[in-house]
Order: sequence, then structure tokens, then C-alpha cells
Amino acid sequence: MKLRLTRGDKIFLIIFFAVYIPVAILQAKSVTLPEGIGQRWIVDLIPQWGLLGRVNPMTIFMTWMVIVIIILLFAPVFRGFKPVPDRRQAFLEYILNYLYTSTRDMISDERFARPVFMIAATLFMFVVVSNLLGSVPGIQVTPTSEGLKISLFMDTWYSPTSDLNTNATYAVMVLILSHVFGIKAKGFKRWLKAWIEPTPLMLPLNIIGEIAKPISHSLRLFGNIMGGGILVLIISYLIKYFLMPVFLWGFFGIFVGIIQAMVFSLLAIAYIGTQIEEG
Repeated sequence: MKLRLTRGDKIFLIIFFAVYIPVAILQAKSVTLPEGIGQRWIVDLIPQWGLLGRVNPMTIFMTWMVIVIIILLFAPVFRGFKPVPDRRQAFLEYILNYLYTSTRDMISDERFARPVFMIAATLFMFVVVSNLLGSVPGIQVTPTSEGLKISLFMDTWYSPTSDLNTNATYAVMVLILSHVFGIKAKGFKRWLKAWIEPTPLMLPLNIIGEIAKPISHSLRLFGNIMGGGILVLIISYLIKYFLMPVFLWGFFGIFVGIIQAMVFSLLAIAYIGTQIEEG
């Protein structure tokens, strides 16, 4: 496949590298490994509640920012689809068509295919925009020995999906929704009976299996996004932020970010579809 660049793309790349490479060379000697890698800005809103009373303000702020970005990016597309789609509409149509086809393949009942598709598409849009923020230079707030440190365009934007609480919330939501759909599809008695199939001795294993779903669902996304960000930062420090970080940020932020968003959405479809179809 031949890569075709428009005149504007070529001008942007020329200007970018013309500025980036000299700055990288000049800054190479002064680059130091930032303090507070992997740390989170945690505020104890209700100290008596322990872990349940703690929040990460950056997660809350960036979550709302992701919501605003999604509305600004995709609302104009949904208001009026063009007969000849532009790049944004073509990308959205391709992703939604793939998700809907995957949903129909896993869920044959038309009553549930459409609502499950809408859930999966919503999850995908939120997760993919959150992940892509991890490849764009922005604002980071990290705790240090001297207090909070705010860095401007020295690191990428904070991604809400690098917070395990965000991923666990959506994973638990998918688990609850899967059983709600299961009850609607099979009825309460058949749903309850499925817990002791094929034998009542399997009840503990069935319970453990359901608990394991949101754990693996959330940790997979968290590990890839959080680990990828730390890896890029360390390698960038070792090679003094020269040419390689651009490739690394692009790989982990764009390629891996899109793949993980798709995997997260497909797993949501699979978990819900399993409850609807089985039995």
C-alpha cells in the first residue's frame, strides 16, 4: 500500500522536523528523568472511608475533557451524514460498521444486538479518545517531594484509561449489564439455574469466573496504557528525547491505543453475548 501525503501534510512534516530535531539536539544535555514517574495525584475527600474516599482530580478533569472532545468531533457527523464522506465520517463509518458486524456475529437476537452495539460503540469512542491523548503533548500533574509539579508540554496528556479505577468502573458496568441482558433474554429462573450448570458443584467456579471477567477486562487496558507511557518516558530519557520518542509515542499512543480500545469493546460484546446466547 502506497502512502499518499497531501501538500499540507508534507509542509507540516517538514516544519515539524525542522523545529523538533534542532530543539532535541539543544535539549539533549539538560534532559533528566522526571521525579514522580508512575505516581498519581490523589486527594482524600473523605479520609474515614479509606480507599473509597480517595479521588484522582486529573482522572475526573480528563474524563470530562474526553467527553467534550467526543461531542465536538462526532456530533457534526451524526447531525448530517454526507453522500461523499470526508475522512472523519469514513473512519467513523468503518469502525461502527465493524463493531455492528461483530455484534451481530456474537448476538443473533435482533432485540439485543442494537443496544449492545450502542454500548460497545460508546465504550470504544471513550477509550480510543482517552488512549490517543497519551500520544499528544499536554499537561501533566505529578506529586513530588516538594509538592505537586505541573508540566506543560513536557509530557503527554494524562489518559483516564491509565487509571485503573476508570477501567474497573466500565468493566464492572459491562458485567452488570451482561447479567441484566441475560435475565431479559432467558428469564430469571433460567439465569439463576445457569449458575449451577452443569452441576451444583460448579457454583463456586462459576462465581469465580464471573468475578475474574472485570478484573482481566480492566487490567488488560490499564497495563497496556500505563505501562506503555512509563516505557516511552524511560526510553526517551535514555536516548535524550531524540528521534525515537516520536515513533514510540505514535506506536503506544495511536496504534496500541486503537487496538486496545477495540479489544475492550469486543470483550464487552463477548461477555454480554455469552449471557444472552448460552442456555
